Amino acid sequence: MSRNREAKCKVCRREGEKLFLKGERCFSDKCAFERRSYPPGEHGHGAQYRRSRESDFSRQLRAKQKVRRIYDVSERQFRRYYEIADQRRGLTGLNLLQILESRLDNVVYRLGYAASRTQARLLVTHGHFNVNSRRTDVPSMIISPGDEIVVRDGSKKRTFFKNLRKEAESRTPAEWLNQDLNNLAGKVVRLPERTEIGGNLDEQLVVEFYSR
Repeated sequence: MSRNREAKCKVCRREGEKLFLKGERCFSDKCAFERRSYPPGEHGHGAQYRRSRESDFSRQLRAKQKVRRIYDVSERQFRRYYEIADQRRGLTGLNLLQILESRLDNVVYRLGYAASRTQARLLVTHGHFNVNSRRTDVPSMIISPGDEIVVRDGSKKRTFFKNLRKEAESRTPAEWLNQDLNNLAGKVVRLPERTEIGGNLDEQLVVEFYSR
């Protein structure tokens, strides 16, 4: 399984906006983007001028990289998701976002059981969740409407999950999910609509990038 070891704060600075990749830290004074909002590197201060002259290809590439980094998937995975989305009926861009939102690590994050997608990915990899009563440790598993995600009984005894109910209460779960705090469980009710995904994403530019 591939891992992205790039510094999260540098990713936000490169994209020129907060991508909220580090959970609660992004809302604190420790956020690197608040202190250094310019791109990383020796010539970061002059990037604002260069961005004003971006080509169509550059804008499409940046839009694609932004979506890929938010969901923390490799280029190979992202292209495969695009090919699947392109074969489905409906808008390719929306299909792509729905596939990304349906990943198990993202569903755990959207349920409020993790502070970030990175943390959700780690929890899934360590096998703390059951999907439809079966233990799984694959963050990229695609969850379908009707599937149930539950914290395993053995994991509920750990300090992290004992405190999770209180932390999850302050996080609003996505409207397309059904959260069950008492049992630390959740269910996918339906696929998300475009207005429920947010994130200031431009999926049309991503489609244009792969349609060249």
